[in-house]
Amino acid sequence: MSDASAVTAAVLDDLRLEGDELDLLVAGSSAPEWSAPTPAEGWTVAHQIAHLHWTDEVALVAATEPGAFAVEVERALAAPGTFVDEAAGETVAALPPEALLVAWREGRARLQEALRAAPAGAKLPWYGPPMSVASMASARLMETWAHGQDIADALGVARKPTARLRHVARIGVRARDYAYFVRGLQPPAEQFRVELVAEDGETFAYGPEDAAQRVSGPLLDFCLLVTQRAHRDDLDVEAEGADAGRWLDIAQAFAGPAGPGRPRKADR
Repeated sequence: MSDASAVTAAVLDDLRLEGDELDLLVAGSSAPEWSAPTPAEGWTVAHQIAHLHWTDEVALVAATEPGAFAVEVERALAAPGTFVDEAAGETVAALPPEALLVAWREGRARLQEALRAAPAGAKLPWYGPPMSVASMASARLMETWAHGQDIADALGVARKPTARLRHVARIGVRARDYAYFVRGLQPPAEQFRVELVAEDGETFAYGPEDAAQRVSGPLLDFCLLVTQRAHRDDLDVEAEGADAGRWLDIAQAFAGPAGPGRPRKADR
């Protein structure tokens, strides 16, 4: 197995683990808990799982039928403000929890199989730039973790951060320029230095060591920031430099329109 293949396999293993962990959380939930509102306005726990199921399905289409996926992109472009909510699917979200779980599990398994079977060096289309298989797996992990955070918040569960957060952070850093472009802004020409510390003390660093613009803080807080699961003011992520500070106000790790973010705790 080549180094690139080993990296891809490792990311896919992490994606499976992330899905399995969330599965354990929701599988034991009661019917009222499945209907509980989450921090995403208008979305229940069931909507969150329905959305993950939908995104797994369209990722499968991207991996196996790029022509058909182009139609999905056209639909998204035609209704940029509503297609994500529509994708959460009242019909799918209204399924009995057992049926929704089965559909989500089967979709995750199909996507794993397709991504593992993709040719080496394949580039898969997506709503943003085309991605490698490893990047697609990282993106699915990021979405699973982020929507899992909404579910955990709704159920009052404190999740233990795992080493898998490094994938979320990496996407957040790599998507820096995209966050500007999606808002019609010109990204800074210079690269930033990002230094993040995991709970076990391990440091993850990105960008040139001598960069003037710098971001630092806990790995978990940075991931909550770039997935827009918490307001910047409620997180311990610091910026040195005006450009770095501006980025933290708009950062997003996900493709698609700029999200509204979450209100400060003091404003809720």
